[in-house]
Amino acid sequence: MKPTLTLLSAFFLASLLPLTAAELKLASVLADHMVLQRDKPVAVWGWADAEESVTVSFAGQSKSAIAAADGKWSLKLDALAASDESRTMLVTGKEGRKIEVKDVLVGEVWLGSGQSNMAMTVAGCYHFNEEKAAAKFPLIRHYRESSGPAEQPQAEGKGAWQLCTPDTVGGFSAALYFFGREIHREVGVPVGLINTSVGGTPIESWVAAEVQSSAPETKANYDTRLEAHRKFDPAQAPALHQKQLAIWKAASEKAKANGTPFVVPPPKDPLAMWKLKGGPSGLFNGKVVNLVPYTLRGMLWYQGEGNASSNPGLYHKQLTQLVTSWRTLWNDEVPFAWVQLPNYTAPGEGWPRVRESMLKTLALPKTGRAITIVLGDAKDIHPKNKQDVGKRLSYWALGTVYGKKIPAISGPLPAGSTINSNAITVSFKHTNGGLKSISGGPLTGFQIAGADQQWKPAEAKIVGDTVVVRNPEVAQPAAVRYAWKDWPDYSLTNGAGLPASPFRTDDWPVPTVKK
Repeated sequence: MKPTLTLLSAFFLASLLPLTAAELKLASVLADHMVLQRDKPVAVWGWADAEESVTVSFAGQSKSAIAAADGKWSLKLDALAASDESRTMLVTGKEGRKIEVKDVLVGEVWLGSGQSNMAMTVAGCYHFNEEKAAAKFPLIRHYRESSGPAEQPQAEGKGAWQLCTPDTVGGFSAALYFFGREIHREVGVPVGLINTSVGGTPIESWVAAEVQSSAPETKANYDTRLEAHRKFDPAQAPALHQKQLAIWKAASEKAKANGTPFVVPPPKDPLAMWKLKGGPSGLFNGKVVNLVPYTLRGMLWYQGEGNASSNPGLYHKQLTQLVTSWRTLWNDEVPFAWVQLPNYTAPGEGWPRVRESMLKTLALPKTGRAITIVLGDAKDIHPKNKQDVGKRLSYWALGTVYGKKIPAISGPLPAGSTINSNAITVSFKHTNGGLKSISGGPLTGFQIAGADQQWKPAEAKIVGDTVVVRNPEVAQPAAVRYAWKDWPDYSLTNGAGLPASPFRTDDWPVPTVKK
């Protein structure tokens, strides 16, 4: 890691609000039934009296640390081999004080975060009864971070580890569970899943204030959101909500009278949302920093809906900030992947632009993305097929993180384009098994335009690992777009059956999306 990143990590940790150390205590995530990360030094930390000597014993090791003046102590166990043996971690302090953490396993640990589609539970997915009956995986454990937002970084959180059983799996994050199940099956070791997510939240809630306010691209947006949060009047919220509901109801009735679809969900209670997400950085302060430095294999992110209706063009910078600052906080460049927004009926071009931002952010090292353009629901922002979401995330992880031989780690991604006379040739990577049409018929979903920026439906043909795009009405083409719509027409896949990512080759301005 670069020295500047280490210094930034130290700044975040130093800013945590200290606990009053009156007892020997471990961080809440270090608890019964936890899974520790294999093959990496394992962080263990907590609180005690100032200058108290604390010893941690586990798997034949004993390591000691001295609590600082604020009572905080931390240490690292040497790297551990994977083990499904249920063992106890013993933490001892002065005068016989001790903590026993029981049923501890060693395997692979992944952190998942985001908004409601990461928070969505297995109980809300397709085929829940079948999934429930089959959920007999005691070596898969799920930790739900249940703290709320905070104005300042918090040292401690709340939560508990649960074993995966038919009785518990319904409350697990579905995207995390279906991902973790594939990792467990293919890698063959225990899997720990840490879920810190909140529905209806923008990415601003999950990035440190110092990161957002110090970057010219995001400072104005951060300042605006912070001011709005501080000016929010809880006493006026009920009247505001009733006004929003009346507007929504009128729009719904008008659409119904005109015979047009209306899929805009009713507005959420602003007071409830204010309490749920806090101000910008509120969830970072309350639900992220308190998990540091729990040793992880990687991180997963499922969010974007909350930013599609406001400044979607900023999302690339924001996602980059989130990835890099979280890696900095953990002082570990862990693999990091996210879920692309699926197909959904939404106004404007916010959804395509957030998808584009997610594509651009793949330029960061050790990153990946699950392309979900075929897994959405036109009328439900929470599509129920999380099984395939988890599976596509697992393809990336199995192929890149674990070195497993799999059909493909991704669907086709654009790798450049050339203009040849009256056609544009787009090249692709991740064409494993060759480019194909999903239906077996002609490719659809491609558009082409000249310098006049007037988009026309295009004829598209597969030629090796490229697609040649043209329209007789566009004699001098300048740009191509594919699946560039909230609910797009899509047709391109690779031999592994994974769909191609939506993309565009132009950087022309797109309509501003207003809330």
